[in-house]
Amino acid sequence: MVSEMGILLYPEKLTGSYISPIFNTVNVVLDPIVLFLILDHSLRRNHGQDRVIGTLLGIRSEDGSEIEIRNCFVVPHNENQDQVEVDMEYHKTMYDLHRKTNPHEVVVGWFATISQLNTFSALIQNFYSSSSDGTYPFPAVHLTVSFDFKAGINCKTYISSAVGVTSERTVDSCLFLPIPHEIRYYDFERNGFDSILKAKNEESRKTSILADMDNLEQSIEKILSILKKVKKYVENVMDGKNRSNPAVIRFLMDNVNVSPNIDMLDVEKMFNNHLQDVLMLVCLVNIIHIQLDIANRLVALV
Repeated sequence: MVSEMGILLYPEKLTGSYISPIFNTVNVVLDPIVLFLILDHSLRRNHGQDRVIGTLLGIRSEDGSEIEIRNCFVVPHNENQDQVEVDMEYHKTMYDLHRKTNPHEVVVGWFATISQLNTFSALIQNFYSSSSDGTYPFPAVHLTVSFDFKAGINCKTYISSAVGVTSERTVDSCLFLPIPHEIRYYDFERNGFDSILKAKNEESRKTSILADMDNLEQSIEKILSILKKVKKYVENVMDGKNRSNPAVIRFLMDNVNVSPNIDMLDVEKMFNNHLQDVLMLVCLVNIIHIQLDIANRLVALV
């Protein structure tokens, strides 16, 4: 049954869905950008709307054991006590547009901005697991993200398993099984997030990006602070003030063994070379800015 909004999710609409018999072998990797997008969608939801739902996009390993969620978009929907109405035409259009710029990313599941699960969650889950527009033959991941100013962000990931009294009810019923997940980011993303987090301590909620030299100085100070903590921990263990942790000791030994044995003069030489490269890069950037400024003024004169 198709409405003006999209598709009313009834049992007869759900065919060929994937119901996972094994759930403890699937691991989900979340890109932090996805959480930012979901938070933004949640803040912009319509008045009176309890939750926002949308499609999760990403890549999966060849055996399907690891799923990396890289992107998402909202899918408009309406729900009441009797039915849920999802605009799947919008979902298909957005997915086709996304594939033009990111052909390797596929539908891996869906998200909701509340942590509660209900019957409608099962209907939507089975739709995203279907063979026509879903993740079949792989399981669809359901990501729940709830936001609280005190508790922070709470994320949970699920896949579905068949549950029901009769086989006729299998398509509109499922058991959500929790699976492990982790938030993974690259170093450059971590630096960006650290810069954003600095604004939380400012009344204006604004922050500025550090220059290359200032950023380098801050990184060195951070490394020195970490080394001081490690040194103090080792000294306390050697003096018997703290109990030794075999895992920590083994971790430190592994890192010390893999560290190259380089003379201090060579280290100073490499650091100076790197410093010269940074200064040269800053100089080139300033020259480009000056050239662009001159070009803009010449265009204005012409």
